[in-house]
Amino acid sequence: MKIDFRHSQAAHCENGATSNLLRYHGIELSEPMVFGIGSGIFFSHMPFIKMNKIPVTSFRPYPGMIFNRVTKRLGVKIVRKKFSDPDMAMTELDNLLEKGSPVGMLVGVYNLSYFPPEYRFHFNAHNLVVFGKEEGKYLVSDPVMERVEKIDYEELKKVRFAKGTYPPKGRMYYIDDVDTNYDLKNAILVGIKMTCKHMLHIPIPMFGVKGIRFLAKKMNKWPEKKGPKIARLYLGQVIRMLEEIGTGGAGFRFIYAAFLQEASKLERLE
Repeated sequence: MKIDFRHSQAAHCENGATSNLLRYHGIELSEPMVFGIGSGIFFSHMPFIKMNKIPVTSFRPYPGMIFNRVTKRLGVKIVRKKFSDPDMAMTELDNLLEKGSPVGMLVGVYNLSYFPPEYRFHFNAHNLVVFGKEEGKYLVSDPVMERVEKIDYEELKKVRFAKGTYPPKGRMYYIDDVDTNYDLKNAILVGIKMTCKHMLHIPIPMFGVKGIRFLAKKMNKWPEKKGPKIARLYLGQVIRMLEEIGTGGAGFRFIYAAFLQEASKLERLE
């Protein structure tokens, strides 16, 4: 059981999964274009939410929002599901694969056997696409990997129901129907306008440009309030989220710049 699905590597997992799924259904969009239309560049620092005992700093919106926004703005119908029963989640996946539908899903990366040990940590919002089975193993298009990977039933079930912060709870998503007569220019404009609104006009000080200033003030106080060791851990986590967690560097700014460059080559946007 194998769907004719083309795997392409990407800098960021949700961008890549979205782009790969759209391509399968006849909509060819680059990773930067997906990211820009989905208003993917953002900032938040939420000291009351911890990941690995460290306050969460993010340079993107909540997982799943890029996929939701892109498909909505292109008029693509999608289905999203989550489960409390792991076996039921796996059965539903098998049913969709039998129908010829590649399935995107959220997983925890810590127990993914094909991840090098140095890249494994407790992060539960990683996106990948399952598109078939061979010799009892699932065929996985993981956008951050160079080639298609294979994992068995128990491993996939385990990572789909990983424990910890933001547990994935078997979440999966797939494209149900596509209108190829979409308005790309309008989708681009809507994406840019939302990005500007969220970065500049959210009144809560933890988000957007205000959030960057909020974090900068707190950073200056970390050594005194938390001590040198904790301050280094906190700073290391910010740098990791800024540069290493699929951002393409500089907190997604390079990817967003590529989006603006690509959009500028279209006829004048008004």
